[in-house]
Amino acid sequence: MKIDMMSNPLELHAIQRMAREVEQAGFSGITFTEGGRTAYLSVAAAALVTQRLEFATGIAVAFPRSPMITAATAWELQEASRGRFRLGLGTQVRAHITRRYGVEFDPPGPRMRDYISAVKAIFRAYRGEEKLNYDGTYYKLTLLNNMWSPGSIDYPDPAIDAAAVNPYMLKMAGELCDGVQVHPFHSQRYIEDKLLPAVADGANRTGREAGDVDLLVPVLTIVGDTEEQKAASREFCRQQVAFYGSTPNYAFQFDLLGFAGTTAKIRERQKAGDMAGMSAVISDEILSHFTVEARWDDLADRLVSRYRGVAERLIIYTAGMDYARDPATIGPWGEVARAVVASK
Repeated sequence: MKIDMMSNPLELHAIQRMAREVEQAGFSGITFTEGGRTAYLSVAAAALVTQRLEFATGIAVAFPRSPMITAATAWELQEASRGRFRLGLGTQVRAHITRRYGVEFDPPGPRMRDYISAVKAIFRAYRGEEKLNYDGTYYKLTLLNNMWSPGSIDYPDPAIDAAAVNPYMLKMAGELCDGVQVHPFHSQRYIEDKLLPAVADGANRTGREAGDVDLLVPVLTIVGDTEEQKAASREFCRQQVAFYGSTPNYAFQFDLLGFAGTTAKIRERQKAGDMAGMSAVISDEILSHFTVEARWDDLADRLVSRYRGVAERLIIYTAGMDYARDPATIGPWGEVARAVVASK
């Protein structure tokens, strides 16, 4: 099993310093988000100063960039990293796409299907396997002269992963993608009962097996050797579960576990501006379904026990934040990473 650090948004020189340390510590890779920084630029900075570390966008927002821009960027990153890049794409939510980026959003599922198919067609055209002639519902791409094509590269096409939560997106990822970027807000019950069957259904539609689709799984961890150390970690995770759980489309996550009505309670407090009250809705029992809790010396075993046979890669949600706060935390996180990678 591979294990990545989820990066905190940092300026590019700091990204390079971090990447060197993360590689030396024994992590498999770094996953870059677009929380205030451009994931693609961060990947480029990190790739140029490392030899082994793998990189993924987790995720890059798709719709504000045309498929051609995304394909060209991914192609160059795959070449610059010498084959160590995964292209993780997501829809984001309507408000951000329409009000922050100023582009069209609906319908997100079919639009993303068309988008990923277009990116794949562009990759084939770059390799000279076919002339670009993509005629989709939302994207029509028919012009790519040699002058504007980067040409073939000496590495495989970048793997394409899709962020997916609901059945449509999970089935689409199973059909078209190399992997699924699982949402950090997940339980084992959700993965077993909802996610895996939907991915398998999609994969079977195109003659593939569910195992052909990698699961990249961000994990919320509560870790510390004393209760005091765990307390701060626990409250951060409680806030994150409340934040994600306030989204109506994610209410089913609580319902699956027998906690129906939890999202409604969170939203009541959210509307009242009661941030502390939002977190208070998340009991320790609820929290336990969405987190992995352990001592430092036991965390690797807990992670492997929960995700062995399910996840291709684990992504440690808080490791990048810990590093940004105190770079010395790369030490204990590195011990966890090495133990996970070495697990049988």
